[in-house]
Amino acid sequence: MKFSMKRIKTVLLLTMTIFLAGCLYPGEDEGQGKIPYEEHIEAIQSAVDAYQADTGVLPIKTKESDTDQYIKYPIEFSQIVPEYTDRIPSSAYEKSGIFQYVLRDVEENPTVKVVDLRAAEMIRDLNLRKTMNSGQTPFKEEVGKGVYEVDFKALGYKEPLMLESPYSESHLPLVVGGDGKFYIDYSIDLNRILSEENPDIEEGEDIRFLLEERSNVVPAYSLPYTVNEQNEPVFMSR
Repeated sequence: MKFSMKRIKTVLLLTMTIFLAGCLYPGEDEGQGKIPYEEHIEAIQSAVDAYQADTGVLPIKTKESDTDQYIKYPIEFSQIVPEYTDRIPSSAYEKSGIFQYVLRDVEENPTVKVVDLRAAEMIRDLNLRKTMNSGQTPFKEEVGKGVYEVDFKALGYKEPLMLESPYSESHLPLVVGGDGKFYIDYSIDLNRILSEENPDIEEGEDIRFLLEERSNVVPAYSLPYTVNEQNEPVFMSR
């Protein structure tokens, strides 16, 4: 079969268009939403900036004052889509992704970040098991002042739950506080940063900022950490 030069050019142009569309919107067709692409973050940041410039307020949902600082200001996409950005990112949970888009530093420099909602799902599962266990939280060894290992077997699990870290290839354990609440333990990732980069830390400073500074993902559902005399991450006394 013979093809005219005009038809060949048309096919090539169509192929390039499809290829470029995939480059411009990574992850949109896959629908997996497991990566907070930089392009997604930048697009929402631009939309938030433009919305604030026009309205004088931020496109966020209202949360209680005592809400975890990392999830306190979730972005309300209905206020910026489609006027300020044409779509909700495929990585957002509103589009079946695993991330919740939030704002940090809302007073000085509103910055778009994301929360890994796999952590929230694990904690919800644990709370359900806890309810089935007459509301009792099984504690094991103390790993910090007022912080304990979770007795997963007592909650009906064959193996401990672990969260795939959004910062590394590590798998992170969960712990339980003296308040009976479950938290993600980011000690592994914090220890890696401290040992490899030796950042300056002030005494008693919450070092979770080390994770947030190096990623678009915030360390939500966690307890505050500081360092001990050996420059190792430890849970802060509460």
